[in-house]
Amino acid sequence: MRYAALWLSLMTLPLLAPAAVGAEPDPTYEKLDVFAQVLQYVQNGYVEKVDGKRLVYGAIRGMLRSLDPHTSFMTPEEFKSLQEDTSGNFGGVGVELEMKDGQLTVVAPLDGSPAAVAGIRAGDRVTRIDGAAVEDMDFGEASRRIKGTPGTKVVLTIDRDGFDEPKDFVLIRQRLHMNPVEMLLPLPGYAVIRIRSFQERTERFMMDAITALKAQSGGQLKGLILDLRNNPGGLLQQAVRVADRFLADGLIVETRGRSARPDREFAHERGTEPAYPMICLINGGSASAAEIVAGALQDHGRALVLGTRSFGKGSVQTVLPLKDGSGLKMTIARYYTPKLRSIQEQGIIPDVVVPEEAPPQGDGHFTREEDLARHLKAETAPDPDRERLERIQDHQLKTALTYLKAWERFGKMARAASPAPEKKP
Repeated sequence: MRYAALWLSLMTLPLLAPAAVGAEPDPTYEKLDVFAQVLQYVQNGYVEKVDGKRLVYGAIRGMLRSLDPHTSFMTPEEFKSLQEDTSGNFGGVGVELEMKDGQLTVVAPLDGSPAAVAGIRAGDRVTRIDGAAVEDMDFGEASRRIKGTPGTKVVLTIDRDGFDEPKDFVLIRQRLHMNPVEMLLPLPGYAVIRIRSFQERTERFMMDAITALKAQSGGQLKGLILDLRNNPGGLLQQAVRVADRFLADGLIVETRGRSARPDREFAHERGTEPAYPMICLINGGSASAAEIVAGALQDHGRALVLGTRSFGKGSVQTVLPLKDGSGLKMTIARYYTPKLRSIQEQGIIPDVVVPEEAPPQGDGHFTREEDLARHLKAETAPDPDRERLERIQDHQLKTALTYLKAWERFGKMARAASPAPEKKP
């Protein structure tokens, strides 16, 4: 399982300065004496011998549990696992999770993973892991329990809208080596780039895919669909680099911590792709870094955003290594799109809302010429692009491709309607 958080690079926070002479003592730190007293009582008088490290780690988790759901403590094992996750080489069942309204919720299963094959869906709620109630765990512990040695079994109890009662899903863990970018050329010249998460080399994988698609299309693209559906996020810098490839100038994202002023501003600084028509696909599983990309493309008018409202995670986390090899993942800022929109809770609203499933067409049937007995056959061959479109089962993708084709047609009509430039005498 991967963490569905938005990471900044490892950064060093300022150490706490000693209190000035004569300053009022901070009552927060006075309470540490109470903590030490309780720890001593438990270690010396509890009915059974206790593990001191377990007590301290539990106290840290309890402290962080009073903050937002993206701030958490990681044991050395969990911290190492996180580092593997962001490298794109990790073990588990391939399910992206988020703590939402106090429930461990599936953001998205990874394509081809044990979770996806078993039928786990975005929006599912994990209530038990190997029979243990999730409500008694924090996010880090739940992650540790789901991960494990490839080839071993884990049972996730899933509750889903429409289920009469939670159901058990038996999964076999796998070592997952993931290239986060998929490419497709469903119609000649019209490319689809799907980004599943933002890892260390996502932008490089994307540019390799675009280069290959251009080669298959005779050197240039007629249009591009950037599919960010069910993308739970990842590394902030990679999201910035991906968005930057499609923007010619301007702000991509800015972050703000406790101050109302920007902590950091990320703007255009790299090469730019040609201005071919572009559509960005999103849905409720598009979160954090994916929302940064969609928001930047939308605010700059570079891409038409199509699909359903995104997840709504507008906060930034940093990961801090601790002395004993453990780690702290802490929310340090909110992020804002180029038009200074915060999408926290609200998400990105698509320019064109298209549901995942095609709406029912009704029972009515119109009799057409082709339905009549002994009708004359067509003299022209059918449109191959239309036939390819009809075979696509993904309603949102089919709609996006239809829009791109219409975009091309309207472009030709606009050029044809434009008056020819006057010739100079």
